[in-house]
Amino acid sequence: MKLVVLGLSLSSSWGNGHATTYRALLKAFAKRGHDIVFLERDVPWYRGHRDIAEPEYCRLEFYSAFEELDRWDPQIRRADAIIVGSYVPQGVEVGEYVHRHSSGVTAFYDIDTPVTLAKLARGDFEYLSPDLIPGYNLYLSFTGGPTLERIQELYDSPMTRALYCSVDADSYAPLHVPKRWDLSYLGTYSKDRQPALERLLIEPARRLQHLKFCVAGPQYPDGIEWPENVERIDHLPPAAHPQFYAASRYTLNITRADMIAAGWSPSVRLFEAAACATPVISDRWDGIDSLFEPGREIILADSKDDVIARLSCDDDAATIGWAARERILAGHTADHRAAELESYIDEATQMKGVHVVDAAQMTAAG
Repeated sequence: MKLVVLGLSLSSSWGNGHATTYRALLKAFAKRGHDIVFLERDVPWYRGHRDIAEPEYCRLEFYSAFEELDRWDPQIRRADAIIVGSYVPQGVEVGEYVHRHSSGVTAFYDIDTPVTLAKLARGDFEYLSPDLIPGYNLYLSFTGGPTLERIQELYDSPMTRALYCSVDADSYAPLHVPKRWDLSYLGTYSKDRQPALERLLIEPARRLQHLKFCVAGPQYPDGIEWPENVERIDHLPPAAHPQFYAASRYTLNITRADMIAAGWSPSVRLFEAAACATPVISDRWDGIDSLFEPGREIILADSKDDVIARLSCDDDAATIGWAARERILAGHTADHRAAELESYIDEATQMKGVHVVDAAQMTAAG
């Protein structure tokens, strides 16, 4: 299969969760024998923070402006499938271009589904418009559950499937390193996540001054008052993630408000931490119990008291971490996602063929 992906970023994981998602998925997809071209808009904030150069599993190409896409017109026309990702600059124009020039399956990969739907509802068509959705043969969603039916019913998507994030099991595995922190958090600053970070990490840190905490990620405002026992790391490249998790007695998962409201929206940090056998303390949302068994494979916390109780109790952290790792290896690795993507594209190809035949038959009958 020849696949072309137009995504937010593959070259830089700085300030976004798209790059690690694409890297794991496309590496596994290439292992299945497919040929991949990734087209990335060359923007200064990612150019200055690139943490891969030439991936061995795909051809990474850059374009500086929408008009430059014509350079890859032959690849787009010959591709068996073309994926356009969420938050791609000028994503509406890119989607229209793909619809005009491609003959293969066209797919929209929404790595921000609840955010996207909220934007569409208020008339914000930054990278996707309602008119584009029926033209995509396949809508791949980071969110599962009832949201899939909502996309089909509201926006007339011909085929909507969940394609959750995943983890590269070759890169994320348990490491035997000393524990530096009792609770860590890895994530870019987000205004709507900050209250949960205050409640589930910063306030427990103030109460448990004998324990050590860490928050890793960029773009946190200067005005945040961090307790002395909270270490700050501005940016942690993906290669350092496994050691970060291994050095954490527990790690925290916090979910954006739109994704809590939608449910069934797991973050990549859930899968990466679990693959490293690091136990996760998470906020609560519908569908999380379909991925991990609460109390056995994950700890759910609603308040600072829940976190304090967990950090203060007799420690069964290792048991929880290893149980979560078994769950991930059984169904949530990049190899699993690549197989799902392949099957979805095959299904969309068959549906597209049926629609083309039906249209030809209607023309002949007319």
